[in-house]
Amino acid sequence: MINRLGLYVHVPFCAKKCAYCDFPSWPGKLALQAQYVSRVREEILRRGREAGRPPADTVFFGGGTPSLIRPELLGLLLKSLYEAFDIAPDAEITCEANPGMLSHAFLDAAVSGGVNRLSIGAQSSHEQELRVLGRQHDWEKVQQAVHDATSAGISNVNIDLMFGLPGQSRASWEETLLRTSDLPLEHIACYGLIIEDNTPLKARFDRGELQLPEPEEEREMYNLAISLLKSRGIHQYEISNFARPGSECRHNIGCWTRVPYLGFGCAAHSLRDTGTRLQNPDSLDDYLANSEAGQIHLDKQEQMFEQMMLGLRMTTGVSDEAFQKAFDIGIARAFGKRLHPSLSRGLTRWTDDGFFCLTDKGMDLMNTVLLDLMP
Repeated sequence: MINRLGLYVHVPFCAKKCAYCDFPSWPGKLALQAQYVSRVREEILRRGREAGRPPADTVFFGGGTPSLIRPELLGLLLKSLYEAFDIAPDAEITCEANPGMLSHAFLDAAVSGGVNRLSIGAQSSHEQELRVLGRQHDWEKVQQAVHDATSAGISNVNIDLMFGLPGQSRASWEETLLRTSDLPLEHIACYGLIIEDNTPLKARFDRGELQLPEPEEEREMYNLAISLLKSRGIHQYEISNFARPGSECRHNIGCWTRVPYLGFGCAAHSLRDTGTRLQNPDSLDDYLANSEAGQIHLDKQEQMFEQMMLGLRMTTGVSDEAFQKAFDIGIARAFGKRLHPSLSRGLTRWTDDGFFCLTDKGMDLMNTVLLDLMP
């Protein structure tokens, strides 16, 4: 019996592919939005019916840019979710949006359909940094998006930011953090830039046109985010995520603690309580052609490592009691001597209430910890 379930809906349309983006999203395909939504609705209703309309307490619309689709199509997707699943009255329902691509009509449809959390991709408050990333907005549009969201009745707003950008300095990053935390927000996410293969940013980097901050400076930016946001009442609860007390993203916490979730739309992933993962086709055309989802079954060792890999992202760490309940073995017995290197170097620690977590030093060196824990 599923006691809790997360739902994810992928909306793959975007106005323009950002220079750093390797997500499954497509510009110039918005003419397919009605066909796509119809296909996603079929998937939602079928899978909800097959599962016996199980309860769900979080919903997340990601992309792409979900705020680009027509408001009535968002309404249809939300209606389908409520029909197919027993969504809790206090469910957290998040929708991603881009500044300058968030209409009043879309916000009205979102609020009417139950959306109560908005995640806005701002990335920076500086125009030069935004242009390097291939973003189309400016800081005024970010401010307007936050104002419009709160005016529409969505008080739980997140802003995504990026650091370690080409041309970014510690001073410009500090200014972005100050400007962002001055807004009426409940949540801020700070992601270090990763230059992915097959992106325009990677091509420019390979040609020597762009220079990244030195690793030491990037770490200073990360630590500045932690201290500055803490001083403004926005605490770190995960490696990249910061929130005011009580406004932590419940959907993402579910993913990090391996709560079962179902994903709908192209490239969406699902995690069943059996440990089986499903992945819908990455290709938009294949998904529209009703291609079947692929299945990946993780064995017990893989599931235990994944529990640690995801759970250690959070500042609270991994509960030994929850681990024991899931796998019939405690963390110490499951990983044995593999725990010793990170403990001895002060990268991890045991808390008094039985959680295994990263230290402040370990937050900077999480990959080193994970290498020690790999089966």
